Amino acid sequence: MNKNPALQQAVALAYETGDFAPRVIAKGKGLVAEQIIARAKEHNVFVHESRELLALLMQVDLDDHIPAGLYQAIAEILAWLYRLEQEKSGESA
Repeated sequence: MNKNPALQQAVALAYETGDFAPRVIAKGKGLVAEQIIARAKEHNVFVHESRELLALLMQVDLDDHIPAGLYQAIAEILAWLYRLEQEKSGESA
């Protein structure tokens, strides 16, 4: 996340059972980005910070699936989050 609110950017992804890949469900700059991040935090949704990944995801049209070239990066983040959630709940992964 950028410290200057005017330069702030954010992308929200969603994955539903049956989808072949996550989709971009929201993206924006400035105040829109701040709102995306605030809503995520309100709902305890993890906010990942990566300028490189953000730049690539900002190029994806709304409601489009992420490109195949990003599958590995997104899968690694999701796997890491899954492990964190398992640790928090006291379950073994």
